Amino acid sequence: MTTTKLNAVENPKAMVILAHGAGADMDHGFMEKMTALLNSRQINVLRFNFPYMDKRRVDGKRYPPDRMPKLLDCYREVIRQQSQALPVFLAGKSMGSRVGATLAGEALAQPGQVKGVICLGYPFHPQKKPEKLRLEPLQQTLLPTLIVQGERDALGSKDDIAGYRLSDLCQLVFLPDGDHDLKPRVKSGFSQEQHMQSAADEILRFIDEKS
Repeated sequence: MTTTKLNAVENPKAMVILAHGAGADMDHGFMEKMTALLNSRQINVLRFNFPYMDKRRVDGKRYPPDRMPKLLDCYREVIRQQSQALPVFLAGKSMGSRVGATLAGEALAQPGQVKGVICLGYPFHPQKKPEKLRLEPLQQTLLPTLIVQGERDALGSKDDIAGYRLSDLCQLVFLPDGDHDLKPRVKSGFSQEQHMQSAADEILRFIDEKS
């Protein structure tokens, strides 16, 4: 049984299931901040840990991410346990978004309730390995997909992505000078706080559009 955490609000308009990235768990600062921003926009957020991250919590050792089949099984189980009668959106930071996007290419446990996918810093390729592309989930998705990406993300920059073929169901939003954590450099004139707010606004727009 994976660890989950629900942050709910009164009169929610949707439920976002938010999966963490490869190196940080559901309580990482980015995850906490995005949860608070979505709650302030009347969106419930359900976070969870993948099995390897729960294992880290038990013995304090660092483990690599589980292989994709195990990650998919975990995310599927979280979806199945979600019982609120709200539109559901599968979301994730980096690796978590790749898992959610992969699920969007198959028949889900609650196909009518799951309305879309939200990717925060999608890992289009490993860092410094632009030839190892991970485009299939975004080419085979059966659900509307929002990708919020920093322009200079080392795992898929705006220039990189311009050459990729993605499904017509994908919407791309680039945040000026943002990195993989949506953080811009000081000289850009933007802040990470601004970009997190912008990301939350884009998610709200997407949810209103697809619910």
